[in-house]
Amino acid sequence: MPSTLELCENFYGTKNIYELFAITKNASENDIKKAYYRLSLIVHPDRVKEEDKIEATEKFKVLSKIHSVLSDKDKRALYDEKGIIDEDDEDSLGTNWLAMWQQFFKPITTEDISKFEKEFIGSELERGDIKKAYLNGKGSMDYMHNCVPFMSCEDEPRIISIVKEMIASGEVPEFKTFTEEPEYKKERRRKKEAREARKAESIKKQMEDNNLEQQILQRQAERAQDFDSLIEKLALKYGDDNTDDAFDIDEYTARKKPGAKNSPLKRLSNKRITKRNKPTS
Repeated sequence: MPSTLELCENFYGTKNIYELFAITKNASENDIKKAYYRLSLIVHPDRVKEEDKIEATEKFKVLSKIHSVLSDKDKRALYDEKGIIDEDDEDSLGTNWLAMWQQFFKPITTEDISKFEKEFIGSELERGDIKKAYLNGKGSMDYMHNCVPFMSCEDEPRIISIVKEMIASGEVPEFKTFTEEPEYKKERRRKKEAREARKAESIKKQMEDNNLEQQILQRQAERAQDFDSLIEKLALKYGDDNTDDAFDIDEYTARKKPGAKNSPLKRLSNKRITKRNKPTS
């Protein structure tokens, strides 16, 4: 089984956990917590496509493990001194990695993700992720799409421009995979993205329809309760088996249209008015 550092290099392109968290060796507990939240928000299983959830979960677990190392004085000292991570307590993290994350942070909402996306795009953090993805993928745009958060086909011209500036300045080498990418690969990405967008919209609509159906059923149940309550109140107010104008609940239920000529309520009301206006002998 790969070690935490091997998984770290596989998923994030580095074994240096300080580099991954973008913090210094003397970073405070608060700095570590903020870095952990920022990174875990990017790979959180709730924000990726269904087919990417397994990998996102593994990435998330690696971040949680590294956070536990950086937050523990002894584990951190061992890493600082020997560059290794104690794997003996790996099972102690177990399936509690998500519960541990939830202890620190509130549940992620779509608003949180949208806000982070606005802050991320065009930032130095995004530029660093673009550079790392370009180098690790040897210029593969498909690889960059998988590694740079929020990257879409619409972003390609902007990101290509950023990478070309890096190449021109000598910051990164030139990969022909990037500079001479065939047009069919771009078209394949566009089609794939369109399919995924349609699938996401279908799932969203299905969830909305299910929610609407639940609301309708709930409202119908509430109306049924309101009607039953009305019947009980009418029965208590007008029900009198000893008079010829006793309120018949069954008849009212069967013929309950408010404006009907033969409405039991209207007949009942007319009878009572007649009785009140009848002269006494």
